[in-house]
Amino acid sequence: MTASSLLEEISDVGRDPKRGGYSRHAFDAAETELRAWFVERAGRLGLGVETDRNGNIWAWWGTPGPDAVVTGSHLDSVPGGGAFDGPLGVASALDAVEILQAKGFRPAKPFAVVVFAEEEGGRFGVPCLGSRLLTGTIDADKARGLRDPDGVTFAEAAAKTGLDPKRIGRDSERLGLIGRFLELHVEQGRGLIDLGSPVAVGNTVIAHGRWRFSFQGQGNHAGATLIGDRRDPMIPAAETVLAVRKLAKATADARATVGRLVPVPGGTNVIASTVDLWLDARVPGTATPELVAEIAKLAEEAAGQEGCRVEVTRESYSDDVIFDDALRRDLGTWLGGPPELPTGAGHDAAILAGFVPSGMLYVRNPTGISHSPEEFSEAEDVDHGARALADVLEKLST
Repeated sequence: MTASSLLEEISDVGRDPKRGGYSRHAFDAAETELRAWFVERAGRLGLGVETDRNGNIWAWWGTPGPDAVVTGSHLDSVPGGGAFDGPLGVASALDAVEILQAKGFRPAKPFAVVVFAEEEGGRFGVPCLGSRLLTGTIDADKARGLRDPDGVTFAEAAAKTGLDPKRIGRDSERLGLIGRFLELHVEQGRGLIDLGSPVAVGNTVIAHGRWRFSFQGQGNHAGATLIGDRRDPMIPAAETVLAVRKLAKATADARATVGRLVPVPGGTNVIASTVDLWLDARVPGTATPELVAEIAKLAEEAAGQEGCRVEVTRESYSDDVIFDDALRRDLGTWLGGPPELPTGAGHDAAILAGFVPSGMLYVRNPTGISHSPEEFSEAEDVDHGARALADVLEKLST
């Protein structure tokens, strides 16, 4: 078993014939199949598997206890995502355990592989939901009330899998078991191919968040309503999309994206009554909310000019994260001085970093493309990454 062969085992699960790539979302059929696959694979390694109150799966090598070394990632994807974002970290963790077992190693500290639930937010809209619930960085009532596009709440979906929705929320006891957390992930953004290295150590994650802009106008007939008589929410929504690009270009190192826009009722010959769009904004430091405020101001002006209204709701936000200095230095030393890379992508490790010493390893992605069917990593690099993970986990758990 290698990390690359494990990824091949699940390569047909959750394929999206419409978008391409994979659509695997929290507690849906595809993600549930992957969770079962993980439980079965962990069982083959003799790991003790349990699911916590928030839907995160833990596979323990030995007896659970404090000061545990924990590694892992997630199995869900964005809509039409790639094969590596998330599953690479899970497959590599399983491979690392087998590598260590094959050499007769037994961890001196408690050791676990974890699969976090709903990291991408592809179903319920909030990224890193499983790790946010574990750490209490999202209100449990808010999480229970999150709805997917079909109106199903997170509480309802969790209950269907056997979880007790009343127990969803911060898990101080479990969080207190983690001594150090290390997440391996495919590289997102091009860097390592130019640096000539198959792996890197993560150093920072830039501040990022998601906001929903809901434009309300007057639904009407596309042919019978004169242009001057319209209150069409699509117009200020479109102007907002253009403003996002313009303002982001004018802000140093900013990234801002509108990747989802939903008109209601959505008919070709119907003026929409409402248009919702979602903004993903990321700027290093404290400038993300400032950028969003500028965008919101222009959205309000555009809505007013069309006789519409707009409501802006923050759905998630995380400040800049700097990974633990001592762990980062150790990882660099143990791996022979690989590059250090910042990232604009969010991760469960970044959520945990506010509570326990956390770190990240990145595996080379030659194009840097991610959140796309074109996301890629060579099998040789995938397996190199798993061996690197095994090396550092051995030292952390000795």
